[in-house]
Amino acid sequence: MHRAAHQLLDSPVVFEDSLALPILGPEQAAELRTDPRRFEQSVLAPYLRAFLAVRSRVTEETLATCVAGGVRQYVVLGAGLDTFAYRNPYPPSTLRVFEVDHPATQDWKRELLQEADIPLSESLTFVPVDFERQSLAHELLQAGLVAEGGAFFSWLGVTPYLQPEAVRATLHAIAGLAGRGGGVVFDYAIPATSLGLIQRAVFERMAGRVKEAGEPWCTFFAPDDLARDLSDLGFQAIEDLSGEHLNERYFAGRSDGLRVGSLYHLMKALISPPRDAAS
Repeated sequence: MHRAAHQLLDSPVVFEDSLALPILGPEQAAELRTDPRRFEQSVLAPYLRAFLAVRSRVTEETLATCVAGGVRQYVVLGAGLDTFAYRNPYPPSTLRVFEVDHPATQDWKRELLQEADIPLSESLTFVPVDFERQSLAHELLQAGLVAEGGAFFSWLGVTPYLQPEAVRATLHAIAGLAGRGGGVVFDYAIPATSLGLIQRAVFERMAGRVKEAGEPWCTFFAPDDLARDLSDLGFQAIEDLSGEHLNERYFAGRSDGLRVGSLYHLMKALISPPRDAAS
């Protein structure tokens, strides 16, 4: 809903997603077009909307760099209502897309896609995974991922809700599958102790809200510690993007004041530079 509202409320858009509205279904899309601020009443909503937009932009910009370097597989972990696979600009021979999610979530998404008359691409493979019972690497390989072929992974909106060992296990699996030129973009929450007084108050408010919704935050990372963990796993090109970095790069000079907050960071980590960058 926030990504769809971004298409209607913010100009220029930070991330253009032509399917963000249609995938909601005709009724929800019509309601949002009629009242774009319907789900944007909180004072924190613009910051969240901005972050959801920019994290998708950074992800797809990094994907484009990896594809230019020879990567031919894209894995969307916790795909939710991500729409890349349905507006994929690359032919199937250039990029295969694997959407990984819980089976029930994928069934719900496929119903929405059918209702919105959004066709499935021949380059897309759904990979239903129950992470409590199944191995991510095993299920991806069974679904046709080529381990030696190089892969780029996105993992957005997930890590704070998992236990630290589950996050590290998933990053270990990604490192083993990404290959040369591949890697991952994911977002993560930083500890409250590293925030200022005002930011900490915002943190407590948001943490309370997600806890009430039944999905409490479980895991936080200090940026330097996380970068060391990624280096130990074999990632070589590591870039941490704080709210300050994202605002400087993507939101500078806006007349509407749209910007991200400081609670979340984006992490870009590649196994090695793409081939075109290394040559």
